[in-house]
Amino acid sequence: MKRFTCLVLCLILLTLFTSAAFAEDSVDVTDESYYTKFRGQNLSISVYNWGEYICDGSDGAVDVNAAFEKLTGIKVLYTTFATNEELYAKIKSGGASYDIVIPSDYMVARMIAEDLVQPLDFKNIPNARFLDEQYLYTDFDPEGAYSVPYTWGTVGIIYNTQYVEEEDTHSWDLLWDERYMGEILMFSNPRDSFAIALKRLGYSMNSTSEEELRDACESLKDQKSLVQAYVMDEIFDKMEGEEAMIAPYYAGDSIIMAAENPNLAFSIPDEGTNRFIDSICIPANAKQKEAAEMYINFLCEPEIAAANIDFIGYSTPNLAAYELLDEEMQQNSIAYPDQTVLENTEAFTFLPSQISTLMDKLWTEILSNDENYSKWTIPAFLLVGILFSIAINIRRVIRQKRENML
Repeated sequence: MKRFTCLVLCLILLTLFTSAAFAEDSVDVTDESYYTKFRGQNLSISVYNWGEYICDGSDGAVDVNAAFEKLTGIKVLYTTFATNEELYAKIKSGGASYDIVIPSDYMVARMIAEDLVQPLDFKNIPNARFLDEQYLYTDFDPEGAYSVPYTWGTVGIIYNTQYVEEEDTHSWDLLWDERYMGEILMFSNPRDSFAIALKRLGYSMNSTSEEELRDACESLKDQKSLVQAYVMDEIFDKMEGEEAMIAPYYAGDSIIMAAENPNLAFSIPDEGTNRFIDSICIPANAKQKEAAEMYINFLCEPEIAAANIDFIGYSTPNLAAYELLDEEMQQNSIAYPDQTVLENTEAFTFLPSQISTLMDKLWTEILSNDENYSKWTIPAFLLVGILFSIAINIRRVIRQKRENML
């Protein structure tokens, strides 16, 4: 009898647990019938997104991909990248086929110019009506034909308040401050790194001047000896774990990191910064375009967009989703800075191919540059060798004297 009772209790608990887990992946959508078209067809779509950039069901939040699969019957094959350049190389090579990619503004422009993405059918994306038009018709996609905005945000300096004075964080010079040698992290992609160096020198982050780019290159070379590591997603562990004290990064991620380590704060330097938009696109070689458009529409569902933003900390271009955010998030000055700050930002624009090529070449030069090694390490090795040789000779002389005494 006791065994039977235990079995019944276990079944009840299992049912409750399963129902709760099932409910977590259930969301309210604007038109459920829209999502029934591909049910039972065993379709799958391949999604390529930034790391740490979608609500994944942890902390009791909705698992966006699982909710989409449950609603539509479409399997989501989800992988991540760390930089726009990594995404571009994968798409350009043709070595992989994706149905959804989420590049940043300047990379969207480059992929449009090179026919790597295709126009969207907005009849299949009715939830685009919730999006703020200022993020739909942009310099990188003027007709709003190839992309749907996913998030927007700014770049600034994340710093540890226990070691860094707040007054020092209002300039990009902080990333070149020798007092913090070995405690500074830097972007591991050329566009963001050059943007910071250009702004610090008083230039536009969209400079097409070879001279200005070379000035920025020299500045980044000067900085290299101070840099602990060039990072992207690795920044979370390093800053939260206080393995480093200063890093430039995206505002949304600073919110997430500060939640894990209250010693972390965020500042936008007075020289100005980048205001970016990350957008959803469909590659030219996508195999499931209409199913991909359904996925885009799902990401634009107000409840889903709000869950994503609440989870990843970035700013939403979805007006209906913004209204669902709690008041604290709506008034967060990091996610939604005031107009004075926004007026001092600059959006990335599409650079001519020769400028992009030059920037990539200079970036490789920076990473391979090892002036400190050639200037100091070789002499140090020679000095050690000389001292070692002297020590051996002294030992030999002492040994001979002892032998003569015997």
